[in-house]
Amino acid sequence: MDTAVLAQSGLTAPILLPLIGALLAFVMRRRATPIGLLSVLALLGAVILQVPSLFADGPQRLAVGGWGAPLGVDLYADGLSIAMLLMTAVVGLGISLYAAAYFRDTPARGQAFWPLWLLLLTALNALFLSADIFNLYVTLEILGLSAVALTAIVGGADALVGAMRYLLVSLLGSLAYLLGVALLYHAYGTVDIALLAERIAAEPATWAAMGLMSAGLILKTALFPLHFWLPPAHASAAAPVSAALSALVVKGSFYLLVRFWVELFGEIAGGVATLLGLLGAAAVLWGSIQALVQTRLKLLIAYSTVAQIGYLFLAFPLAVGTGIMAWTGVLYLALSHALAKAAMFLVAGNLLRFGGHDRIADLDRVVQRLPLSMAAFALAGVSIVGLPPSGGFIGKWLLLQSALTEGRWGWAIVIILGGVMAAAYVFKVVGHAFTESENPHQAQPVPATMEWVAFALAAAAVLMGLIVSQPLALLEIGNPFGIRTEVATP
Repeated sequence: MDTAVLAQSGLTAPILLPLIGALLAFVMRRRATPIGLLSVLALLGAVILQVPSLFADGPQRLAVGGWGAPLGVDLYADGLSIAMLLMTAVVGLGISLYAAAYFRDTPARGQAFWPLWLLLLTALNALFLSADIFNLYVTLEILGLSAVALTAIVGGADALVGAMRYLLVSLLGSLAYLLGVALLYHAYGTVDIALLAERIAAEPATWAAMGLMSAGLILKTALFPLHFWLPPAHASAAAPVSAALSALVVKGSFYLLVRFWVELFGEIAGGVATLLGLLGAAAVLWGSIQALVQTRLKLLIAYSTVAQIGYLFLAFPLAVGTGIMAWTGVLYLALSHALAKAAMFLVAGNLLRFGGHDRIADLDRVVQRLPLSMAAFALAGVSIVGLPPSGGFIGKWLLLQSALTEGRWGWAIVIILGGVMAAAYVFKVVGHAFTESENPHQAQPVPATMEWVAFALAAAAVLMGLIVSQPLALLEIGNPFGIRTEVATP
């Protein structure tokens, strides 16, 4: 069997491995933790095995069960898909190791966490590999429901209110997306993305579908001003869940927006790119201002996510002129943000465990007691701010270069101003970590695993700035930002 066929067959592994793990963790609840850890390790191995064959044979398409489009389920993997799978597997492994220690004292919550977490990974991986818009709807539903359930797992009024709000938003977004799918199927008789790309035309049905699907996905991505659900949901969840929501879940719907924009709607969208860019710029400024005024660390990090999501949407107007540079920059930013933001939320979990609160003003010289955690926060902050040599710097530099190349000074000012404000809220936290609080508190021990995992993810976000050529080469496989080349079928 040649490597291309093996690679195509292996496309199902990132979906099946966490799905099987979820079922086993649900049935054998007392062994949920080792099952979960083994599943995520196997997932990382399966994704890594895809990389050499992708470089050797190019993008892969697999007709599951031998049924191809338009009736069957097709999986498709190019450089962009595999990069997103790698991000999910690496961050997922870190969150899993952290969760194993985090839920050690609350085994009931741990037993509830693992099946839902593995189901969320299943949905995310299926989303990154699916090649038709209806299957993508199914993955969005599973992703949203598992994320809502995970948000509520910690219990308490805040978590339940945040989860309910998240559920309503998720369902509303899914409904809008599904209406768009129905319109496209009625107009063109297929839900396969490649076939739709050949048939789609600038007509009212297409514009209506674009508006509905984009609105639904923007709602799920929490772009300003539809971000209202994100801070309470992310801030009230358990630390590993907050990390997963902010690092991974919002990237799923953004990934679909990019895919649809490049392959279906970009050429007929008119001035929508500028509108998305303006909303992104507003998110950068509004999210950063809100982060600056927060008094709780988890809320500060959540509003930082609102701001960083805004950066991702600056690529839409910038890509009109500079194409791949803007897309590459924003996806590099998304990958490094996943690592850095997961690290920040895990550090917040460590500080909550240590002091019993996340009040920024009462961190009370925590840098002397949890130096590894604060080092992780500072390293993650380097990437969030966009300082060299981090991955965040590479992403923001490519975006800034796109803006300057086109002479679009407004976007350039937003990129720089957002970085300055990010530095202000990161230093605000670091400053309080060095000072004595007026309200000293009893400290509780934090497991070393929880500290080291946060540090490793933060260090990875910085290291991404030192290994630029390999991720960029991966992102270009299959030309995901232009016209797709013909791919092999089994």
